Amino acid sequence: MKQIIPLEINFTYQDSRRRIYPVLLTNKDEVILVDCGYPGFLPLIKEEAEKNDIDLNNLSTIVITHHDYDHMGALAEIKEEYPKVTIASSLLDEKYISGKEKSLRLQQAEALYDTLPFEKRAHAEWFQNTLKSLRTAKVDLKLNDHDIMPWAGGTEIIATPGHMPGHISLYIKNYKTLIAGDALVIEEGKLAIANPNYTLDISEAKRSVKKLLDYEIQRIICYHGGEFNKNIRDSLLEVIKEA
Repeated sequence: MKQIIPLEINFTYQDSRRRIYPVLLTNKDEVILVDCGYPGFLPLIKEEAEKNDIDLNNLSTIVITHHDYDHMGALAEIKEEYPKVTIASSLLDEKYISGKEKSLRLQQAEALYDTLPFEKRAHAEWFQNTLKSLRTAKVDLKLNDHDIMPWAGGTEIIATPGHMPGHISLYIKNYKTLIAGDALVIEEGKLAIANPNYTLDISEAKRSVKKLLDYEIQRIICYHGGEFNKNIRDSLLEVIKEA
């Protein structure tokens, strides 16, 4: 059985076709889900899991790489359907995922509002209201940089701040695979740092990519873009150079 399975989730959002890649890690009868899409995405995740012969009734853990709407939107509904599941995130992101503090993305949107031209404010208000409507869920397991988890034969947590301060990526050593979250994206067939407008600290994001050079990586799974496996070290160096 495959132990690392990217799920290709196709959907329409704001009248455009989009695609994201949550990832399933399997370990005997245990299933770990990394990120979970927008609110209402549980049926889509179930459908893709079934296509890969994975029974979500064995779901034991959900890892949230960071608290953006598209990464944790379905978290509360998944917890309701599978109440025994453990929710894991970085220590830094726990307070936002659990709803103890206001989302950094919402704080960013509110801070930018008065700088926007009038014609863009209606959309900005919609975006703020969307973020405010996000249902939160209690984090059970707080992860730190270099923690080693048993998932898929051994998974290292890597703190990769920049896109958000509490962002984490996952490195599965036995498979030389990195689950990047939004630390990296694939654009026009190339690795890149995620949209600068949504990356809270570009300099920190660049340092996080440089940190990845310490790992032997043969495959990167980006939440936005899917799988990348060509000239990874050179590609990472190019991201650092261009960022």
